[in-house]
Amino acid sequence: MPGDARKSEQGGRGARLAERIDALPTQPGVYLMKSARGKVLYVGKAQNLRTRVRSYWSGGDGRVQVPKLVARVADVGVLVTPTVKDALLLENELIKQHKPPFNVRLRDDKQYLALRLDPRETWPRLTMVRRFKRDGAQYFGPYTSSTGMKHALSNLRRIFPLRTCSDGVFRDYARRGRPCIEFEIGRCPGPCCDRVEPELYGELVRGTALFLRGRSAELVNTLRARMEAAAAEERFEEAARLRDRIQAVENTVERQQIVSDRRVDRDVFGMARKGGEALVQVLHVREGRVVGSAEFPFSDVRIEDGEVLSSFLGQYYGLDQERQVPGEVLAAATAGDEEALEALLGERAGRRVDVRVPQRGPGRELVAMATRNAELALTRRLEDRDSLASALEELRDKLGLSATPRRIECYDVSNLQGTLAVASRVRFEDGQPDKSGYRRYRIQDAPAGDDLACMREVIDRRFAKREKDPLPDLLMVDGGRGQLAVVTALARDEGLELDHCGLAKERDDESPSERVKRSGGLKAERIFLPNRVNPVLLPPSSRGLLLLQRVRDEAHRFAIEFQRSLRQKVGLTSILEEIPGIGPGKRRALLRELGSLRKVRNAAPEELAGVSGVSQRDARRIHGFFRALEEANDPEEVAPPEPGAGADAGASREADFHD
Repeated sequence: MPGDARKSEQGGRGARLAERIDALPTQPGVYLMKSARGKVLYVGKAQNLRTRVRSYWSGGDGRVQVPKLVARVADVGVLVTPTVKDALLLENELIKQHKPPFNVRLRDDKQYLALRLDPRETWPRLTMVRRFKRDGAQYFGPYTSSTGMKHALSNLRRIFPLRTCSDGVFRDYARRGRPCIEFEIGRCPGPCCDRVEPELYGELVRGTALFLRGRSAELVNTLRARMEAAAAEERFEEAARLRDRIQAVENTVERQQIVSDRRVDRDVFGMARKGGEALVQVLHVREGRVVGSAEFPFSDVRIEDGEVLSSFLGQYYGLDQERQVPGEVLAAATAGDEEALEALLGERAGRRVDVRVPQRGPGRELVAMATRNAELALTRRLEDRDSLASALEELRDKLGLSATPRRIECYDVSNLQGTLAVASRVRFEDGQPDKSGYRRYRIQDAPAGDDLACMREVIDRRFAKREKDPLPDLLMVDGGRGQLAVVTALARDEGLELDHCGLAKERDDESPSERVKRSGGLKAERIFLPNRVNPVLLPPSSRGLLLLQRVRDEAHRFAIEFQRSLRQKVGLTSILEEIPGIGPGKRRALLRELGSLRKVRNAAPEELAGVSGVSQRDARRIHGFFRALEEANDPEEVAPPEPGAGADAGASREADFHD
């Protein structure tokens, strides 16, 4: 199209847009700025739609990002609402629906973890969930990492030992009349077998909720009153337990940072920004103490700080979130919509909630503290990103890859003594996990004990879906030459030019003279490449090697997690059927002569070999199978949290605060 014609068309489009804006209503509502192709570029809310939208073109909006947005807008649509509070709610929903590039968008809440407690149950328990629901239960979180979640559960089980079993397991032990090992080691009071009174269990439930909300003073006062009453009635054992519980809570509270003399609950929001990168830091203050924090990073941010925080607050406290609402919300800036936010949060909480941008005093100091920590967190995040970029470049150079491996996929195969074969795929984008690219595979055709055949099946299935799911820059397998050869052969058969490698530790059967002795031990990590005889050895401190190890370990964790879930679904009786070489006749003989599956599981190889039709080799296989099962089910040890870590905190991070 000639230049003059193009300008004429653009001018006509601009005139039509101006007429459209002049005709907008003056009521509250939501506006959607769209491109020439109808794509929603930005969603905003306003008390007066016409005035707000007109300000983008009249110079009334001084934000430096506005010209970039306005240059792409070809149309503006609006939705009128009764109040600006309703506009705030609608704005949140439309941002989720359209994912406009000029808005900041909180991650899908399914990516966050929370603890759920339903006091209406007869014997309540804490469960881990990925969604806050309006179902009458109490939710504590979000936890932005599983580490924060494990922190909370670990400490809670020591101080307030609620049951951890599922309802099905609970009923099973109730039928048996004997509690599980958790009761024996003091981590469960045994409600399944009536070893605890409902009133006492209810006190544990209430204590758990107070602890997670950060109500330490109220909790300690309640426990102390119960301790004194128990001592007065000469129930000294119960009084001693309560004394220890009080001490555990007080010891943890002492480690928390006091930031205010006012015993008020606050959420404090600070923000840092460098170019298009931004990070919002939330500090959760309960009874004057910082009980937790969470970080929310955003990339490619094109709107000003007040707009970012206003949009963030609306999504953070959205009605689909059963999040605790404090008495005060302090923010570094807003878009002037504090009243709408107050109305929304007040309706949620059933009481007055103050939303402020403090200009002086203790509130301003708290916001400054949150902002400083946001700046430190953003700096650390950008440094980590630069480090990851150099790691990817190192891998490209050292491994001779055709391109920088911005997308890496890793595959791992796992089986249990030749049974329950599964595989996993994890994906890393720019050195960070991309959970949307994670996959789990149940091995369908390959023999469960043949790792190479299992890997061949999984990679073959992956290549078959390459049209819908593009291949990565680097495909990695957990293994050495054998696993790598499988990928090489399949890629050659499919005519694919694909960078791929295998990562494996040094073999135990190599002689000492063949081992490469380096700092960190004798077992070196070896990177196997196609068409290369000797593996690549990178120094232990290599950023590229550390990244590959992280990817490989994540694939291994994901595979083991899947296998563990399958074992729980299959059940012990069905697992007995999974042992190779143990057919129906031998299974019946084992159960008949030993009496029960539990006795089969605990029997020594000599006892198993004494069963009719069971050979010494069968006995060793059965015994090894159940020992491997026990090892795979060993719980993971985690560190204790700070109380209040569930008070809408990601993970308690007092040690990271700087004031």
